[in-house]
Amino acid sequence: MTDELERLANGVLWPGFFGTEAPEWLRDELRDGLAGVVYFGQNVGEGLPALSAEILAANPDALIGIDEEGGSVTRLESATGSTVPGAAQLGLLDDLVASEKTGAELARRVRAVGANVVLGPVADVNTDPRNPVIGVRAFGDDEALVSRHVVATIDGIQDGSVAACVKHFPGHGDTHMDSHHALPEITLDLAEYERVHLEPFRAAIDAGVDAVMTAHIVVPAWGEQPATLNPRVLGMLRDWGYDGVIITDALDMAAIRETVGLGGGAALALAAGADLLCIGNPTNPGDAALPDQDEQDFRAARDGIVAALRDGSLSRERVEEAAGRVAALAAKLRAAADRDQEPVDAVDDFDAAEIVRRTVTVSGAAPETATDLAVIDARRRSTLAVDSAGSYVASALAEDGLRVRLDVASTSIVEQDRVLDEVVASPGKTVLLIDRPDTDAAQRALVERAAVRDPGAVVVNVGLPTGRSLPLPTIEVAAASRLGAQIAREALLGRFAVQQRMISAG
Repeated sequence: MTDELERLANGVLWPGFFGTEAPEWLRDELRDGLAGVVYFGQNVGEGLPALSAEILAANPDALIGIDEEGGSVTRLESATGSTVPGAAQLGLLDDLVASEKTGAELARRVRAVGANVVLGPVADVNTDPRNPVIGVRAFGDDEALVSRHVVATIDGIQDGSVAACVKHFPGHGDTHMDSHHALPEITLDLAEYERVHLEPFRAAIDAGVDAVMTAHIVVPAWGEQPATLNPRVLGMLRDWGYDGVIITDALDMAAIRETVGLGGGAALALAAGADLLCIGNPTNPGDAALPDQDEQDFRAARDGIVAALRDGSLSRERVEEAAGRVAALAAKLRAAADRDQEPVDAVDDFDAAEIVRRTVTVSGAAPETATDLAVIDARRRSTLAVDSAGSYVASALAEDGLRVRLDVASTSIVEQDRVLDEVVASPGKTVLLIDRPDTDAAQRALVERAAVRDPGAVVVNVGLPTGRSLPLPTIEVAAASRLGAQIAREALLGRFAVQQRMISAG
């Protein structure tokens, strides 16, 4: 039996879970006021609408969230790759109608499976090209451009009766560390940080965004605690007049779990001003994940809150305030769902493929038209946030042609050259699929050696567009998605005229 304090804590907890069916412990907690769930790739299958219905039957006010950004980040299409434009592509196009329609399409897809919160758009301004976790998930490196596309995307999502959640406050764009594995510290000049990185969040709040997600980053000028646990940082949102839901980034990330622990992090985040605590993906520990990792993580977070309530380090009033904001958002979304019960129609005039075609460019001489492609997939490994190094990108690019995976970070030059020779000798145009040409010397070196062996080879870059002149023509896609790979293939087969991209000297 859930006691009074546990039920209060339930109202601010947002766990992930294993499987495509709701486990018994989860259904029990939903009936005892659990705020809802977050879907991850392992929850997605043909029965997802039925799973959502089961969750809402246990708690009709459940918030069901999903990381559905488009481009390099998808959960609904995690097995096959996203068919929606990504933020960097939309930023390069700089067409606000396209961004709003993309937001509307994301909302349509999320509603169609019974979920009601899109964990997006990304409002980070990606000013560090080394950034391992944001990159093409951001609209760009200019705060004005990012701000206007964040607002357009929010409008598209929230007009679809789904909540948008901008992330990752106060801005994760100037880091070169991944907070899934470490605690990034940003030492940027504070005036510049406030001018650049806070601006898209101010714009989102002015636009009426329903939720804001925190970042596990430290800005020393604002204190030693990560933003998620820092009352000064989260207090800025309230000082701006924001009264919506503040959601934490996943508490199972190393930046929290390996410092203050999951339970301690839950209590400290609430005390700092967070309202809804995303616990995280129980599959993240990989082979080390326990069979009941989902339930253990949930109970660790709840136990931490209850212990803090009992020892007085966390006030009951603060948790009640947080639960009240969560309940208010749930009531708003439930009313919208009751009002909009018709099947979700397709978004008018939304052509995802045409949007991406308008963003794809080529650097260097236009490659000769190919009939078949032989692909070396030399991208970096997936991160916990971005599972886009899966085979679907290379598969969509190569189709029936040769495809070889080559991890240049861990493979000897001798082995890399063996693979190059094999692919160059095979039928089809040699294609090097990369994602970090400006920051990964091993990827650049592979391109240089390929150019010597096969001057007719071509590069497809699914990361940030390069600022360097590479020795081979480079198709710039700006998203590791199935759709992006399909459009790159179209370009290489000569099915549409790809735009030329100029790179400034030096």
